Amino acid sequence: MDQPADYHEELLQKYLDGKCSPEEVTVLYTWLCSSDSHRPLLAAMRQDFERIMGQQHEVPESLSNRIETRLLQEISREKVVALPGTRRWKWAVAASVAAILATAATIFYTYHSSSPRTLAATKAADVAPGSNKAVLTLADGSAVTLDSAGNQVIQQGKTKVQQNNGQLQYAAAGQEAPVGYNILTVPRGGQFTVVLPDGTQVWLNSASSLRYPTAFTGNNRTVEMQGQGYFEVKPNVKQPFLVKVSNVEVQVLGTNFDIMAYPDENEVRTTLVQGAVKVKKGTAEKYLKPGQQVAIDNSTGNLSVRDADVQEVIAWKTGFFEFENANITTIMRQLGRWYDIEIDNAGTPGNQLFGGRINRNLPLSEMLNMLEANGAKFKLEGRKLTVIGTK
Repeated sequence: MDQPADYHEELLQKYLDGKCSPEEVTVLYTWLCSSDSHRPLLAAMRQDFERIMGQQHEVPESLSNRIETRLLQEISREKVVALPGTRRWKWAVAASVAAILATAATIFYTYHSSSPRTLAATKAADVAPGSNKAVLTLADGSAVTLDSAGNQVIQQGKTKVQQNNGQLQYAAAGQEAPVGYNILTVPRGGQFTVVLPDGTQVWLNSASSLRYPTAFTGNNRTVEMQGQGYFEVKPNVKQPFLVKVSNVEVQVLGTNFDIMAYPDENEVRTTLVQGAVKVKKGTAEKYLKPGQQVAIDNSTGNLSVRDADVQEVIAWKTGFFEFENANITTIMRQLGRWYDIEIDNAGTPGNQLFGGRINRNLPLSEMLNMLEANGAKFKLEGRKLTVIGTK
């Protein structure tokens, strides 16, 4: 019997609702595998999808919620978007397919009008994604190597630091505690989290560092950062929290925000998720509301405030890359830091823009598969990735 035109979309909705029978799950998965246009996306999520099917016949609630908030409204609806300076584009596959793939690995699309392309490059040895690792430099200059499996107590004078896997936890210290300064350095290919003595939690992205005291005893709580960090500041109206990044200062009382200040990026960006912050550079000051971002141009020093896609900004903290109208050079900077690889932008970048949400735990080859399926071309030799070009 012929199936209705929207049968598979309805089956997908049924799967997301946790109501698919084992037979229907098999039908759905077979359909996803039935077209070559689905295969580039399937490659990125096959293992996770098979694991989920093998363990249960419904999507875990956390995954289902993530889908519904971002993509479920797109089911069975074709989307056409015009972007300034680029050609018009259409989804390469049905949005319903993108929705189910997003649960495990990716929603990736590019802004071009061509049909899906075949894989162009041949991969050499694969490169693993980043992991929890860092180096803690203590006040006396000694260094402690931290990794994902670490579980130890680090004692420095009266200061006690507990490492539990990818997180450091400082014991609260009183105003009379002796103060030393620690530096947490996260290398390329790493990430780490620290809970400061006041209870403030900081997530550090790859190629980042944070300098902070072992006790906050003055009129404010000041830390210094390089790279990218996400802060959940413990409220304390008597001690404002200050983050210094180069010649920029971010002041808060208690709030959640992200700072991105890599030297190879064009801007220093502070994005407010919750609460309020003041960003100061010299005599210029900007106040942010939740959902806003202040950007400081590294070449001119100008400050500008704009609305921000918060989920895109903090995707790295939750285990994803997220791009919106990003060119290949922008994407390569992030991949270079996370996979700890050398990037050679030998080819002409072209005008092609990419967008989507991709799991950061994928090996490099699967990330490149998706980019190549949409027109990019690469050459990978050891830990050097050369961008041959894009359309």
